[in-house]
Amino acid sequence: MSKKKIGTVWLGGCSGCHMSLLDIDERLLEVVKLADIVKSPIVDGKEFPPVDIALVEGAVSSEEHLEEIKHIRANSKILVAFGDCAVTSNVTSLRNVVGTEAALKRAYVEAESNVPGKLPPGDGLGVSPLLQQVMPLHQVVKVDYYLPGCPPDADLIFDVLFALLNDRVPELPNERKAAYG
Repeated sequence: MSKKKIGTVWLGGCSGCHMSLLDIDERLLEVVKLADIVKSPIVDGKEFPPVDIALVEGAVSSEEHLEEIKHIRANSKILVAFGDCAVTSNVTSLRNVVGTEAALKRAYVEAESNVPGKLPPGDGLGVSPLLQQVMPLHQVVKVDYYLPGCPPDADLIFDVLFALLNDRVPELPNERKAAYG
């Protein structure tokens, strides 16, 4: 029996979900008995390869994220919205309230820590252009499972991942099933 392939990535988020993934501690050894982690922030590799399971942390907030999540979906048998930013767009979407331009102005021009207080040269950020609205994953691609939490509990992450690796439907608490899918 060949091992399954897992890929993890974070888009517009803080990496807290990945920290919680590491909090499964020694149970990570049980995961790697069943799967190879072929893409992750802690595994070198630029392109997201074909995987059986993708855990995607973070919201879609830039043009780069938009293209990346479409590529991930096309290359994943199962896509899990991993954490509240992926599920609801959470804190990342606070930018939606004030607008992209006002958020950039506050972050780069008005913030006390920025001297001399101006937008960086070039395209304004040195990163992919921001979308006008931050979106949860399901507004862009089909999501198979929702793993809410900020961050999700390590035990829940392990239980869901272990079920998927054993070709079982993960058991989520009833309120999560009702609220997210």
